[in-house]
Amino acid sequence: MVGPMTRRPTCPICSETVKRRGEHFPFCSARCKTIDLGSWLGGDYRLPARPPEDIDPETLEKLLQGGPEA
Repeated sequence: MVGPMTRRPTCPICSETVKRRGEHFPFCSARCKTIDLGSWLGGDYRLPARPPEDIDPETLEKLLQGGPEA
């Protein structure tokens, strides 16, 4: 009898197989963990957000362009 197929977790940075109870989980090493942290701190990862509905379109446009708030 064949057991259920299980996928082995892989490192999100280098795609190497990761030990589920490893010291650096979900990464394979301290190096990959540090690379990921650098990406967060450098602004490479962003969470999507909806603009508030009560802001007027002109002010929103200025904010999106990096200008001062009206």
